Amino acid sequence: MDAISFWAFAAILVIASVLVVGQRNPMHSVFLLIVSFAALSGLYVLLGAPFAAMIQVIVYVGAIMVLFLFVVMLLNTPTEEAPAGGPIRRMFGAGPRHFGAVLSGVFAVELALALRAASTTLPGTDRGTPTPTVYDIGVRLFHEYGFAFEATSVLILVAMVGAIVLARREAR
Repeated sequence: MDAISFWAFAAILVIASVLVVGQRNPMHSVFLLIVSFAALSGLYVLLGAPFAAMIQVIVYVGAIMVLFLFVVMLLNTPTEEAPAGGPIRRMFGAGPRHFGAVLSGVFAVELALALRAASTTLPGTDRGTPTPTVYDIGVRLFHEYGFAFEATSVLILVAMVGAIVLARREAR
């Protein structure tokens, strides 16, 4: 059952991520990015990392993607015109997109090399230490780093108010 869930989440993640780049409407790209983040969260759950999964949902889907959605709606960007040519030309385009394709290939090679290097066990890793639970992380976050946590929330609030003030249109 875990293998079926893994392949389902992985397929959703890859398809949604590829479709994010291929959309002409920026709103569709934002929604597909939310789907890919949710699928990544499902993969974290399968890996036995519920804290990382919830942080993925709360921070990325709940906060950053809502911010992206508001920015796209605020800017009211039009849809992109389709370039002339066949489907390959439409997908890859010219100019900067070729650079992105080259960087994607370099990233794929680096990822393959990193996965091959990570397949060997690292020397000096201690398997006897217990993995901290979500409760342990929460207690440490709010006791030892409480001020930094609150300062970050105030900073985010000030940035949000500043963005609203800057984007506000004057009444004529």
